[in-house]
Amino acid sequence: MTGPASFARKPQRRDRLIREHVHDPYKVRIKLPEPTVCSQCGAVWLRGRWQWGEAPAGAHRTLCPACQRLRDKAPAGLLHLGGEFFKAHREEILNLARNNVEQQRREHPLKRLIGVEERADGVEISFTDTHLPRGVGEAIERAFDGSLEIQYTDESNLVRARWVR
Repeated sequence: MTGPASFARKPQRRDRLIREHVHDPYKVRIKLPEPTVCSQCGAVWLRGRWQWGEAPAGAHRTLCPACQRLRDKAPAGLLHLGGEFFKAHREEILNLARNNVEQQRREHPLKRLIGVEERADGVEISFTDTHLPRGVGEAIERAFDGSLEIQYTDESNLVRARWVR
């Protein structure tokens, strides 16, 4: 057979597995009805994002991703603080970290501190957001110098940062 019919297109396969680049089980995968309010912290899902505000009467209820991470103790970011300088200025550095997180939380409900855990070589701070370890680490580095290393992983939605001085 000659002509255009001999070059007929093959049907496209539709059974290919599409892999997520980053897997975050806490990311909202469905469109939430508006308005929706977090039953724990009071954040409101409105105009496609979580924000602080007054929840209208009759709003749907669910847990926001930050409250889910807090409940499960599943951080999106970790910041390790260590070194001799850290030991000598521990409270001052931790206060700077807490103030930085509080400032972010006032504007962004999903950016919160999960906890501060003592380690043999310092302290590890866990966060509900992937951007906080970098932001807090950079604020500490600007205030106290030292060395900040940040490690991103492609497979999981976890950021690890380490500040030492």
